[in-house]
Amino acid sequence: MQDLTVTGLEKKSNQELATKLNELLANYHIYYQNVRGFHWNIKGSNFFQLHAKFEELYTNALTRIDEIAERILTLGYTPLHSFSEFIGNSSIKETHNLTSDRETVGTTIENITLLIKLEREILKLADESGDEGTEDLLSTDLNENEKTLWMLNAFLNG
Repeated sequence: MQDLTVTGLEKKSNQELATKLNELLANYHIYYQNVRGFHWNIKGSNFFQLHAKFEELYTNALTRIDEIAERILTLGYTPLHSFSEFIGNSSIKETHNLTSDRETVGTTIENITLLIKLEREILKLADESGDEGTEDLLSTDLNENEKTLWMLNAFLNG
């Protein structure tokens, strides 16, 4: 019993999952800030459509951030909670002064692609450790991110 957590998972795999979830949390924070900035600063003929879409994306990201942080706590660890930690642990980079439809949507596609890659890595770890809670949390998000990716690609290539 000493090698199990209160959720019944092995401590070693639990720690690996928490570390990867913190990485996902950091990436989601930078992604959130990027799309929030796109919402504020988008210009051009697609302003109304993208202004609304970016608001939808950052609102969803904010919900995901909370869910990921709470999952980390459920696993018995502390979620990252400072901007310096988010920047230092994120593969997604901050954007600056992007205002056109093509560059904001293109960057959002790149960001979501990184989120999907990380989610798949975590899903594999969760499956190997028998962590159905993390699997459930991420499989729903993965499906939403894949659909959003398809839609954004359709926008750019339409």
